[in-house]
Amino acid sequence: MKSIVRAAIVATALVVPVASFAQSQITRAQVRAELAELQSVGYHVGDGDQAHYPEAIQAAEAKLAARDGATDYGGTANGTSQSGGVRVSPSDWNAMYSR
Repeated sequence: MKSIVRAAIVATALVVPVASFAQSQITRAQVRAELAELQSVGYHVGDGDQAHYPEAIQAAEAKLAARDGATDYGGTANGTSQSGGVRVSPSDWNAMYSR
């Protein structure tokens, strides 16, 4: 029984680093490009205002999203949608659910 527990612990110890390594990684160039975009809407890197850092970066990201026409959930949707389900005629309804 102890060997099964040990094997499970060893397997877990080996899987955790592999799973964390598999996360998406961005390059230095991508980070620099993001910073350049943020600076283009008025964000200043390293201005010394540590007290308002979260608000400043969020405001700059909101300006970028508004400028690019993006939303928090992706781009704009080009299409229409209809709420509700498909209307079923009374005769079809009775044919399906009346017995």
